[in-house]
Amino acid sequence: MKLSSRIKPISYLKANAAEIVRNLGERREPLVITQNGEAKVVIQDIESYEQTQETMAMLKILALGNRQIEGGRVRPLAEVVARLRERPESP
Repeated sequence: MKLSSRIKPISYLKANAAEIVRNLGERREPLVITQNGEAKVVIQDIESYEQTQETMAMLKILALGNRQIEGGRVRPLAEVVARLRERPESP
């Protein structure tokens, strides 16, 4: 995706909001909105936004796991499985 072709001034957004929303849903490409010549916001369709949020959540989980590994807060799998098997079952 070439972002430079997806940059529009805020006046374009104001004049073409319905068309922009329709295109965002069809193309699934973000649109950069400028104000006074500077990029100010990025708008995107809801599916792309949700996918981005899920990806960010997964990356945070992976980063947390890496920090735990680096901090030595890990246990061998066999030990964890043995502890789980020793637990009494809930009624």
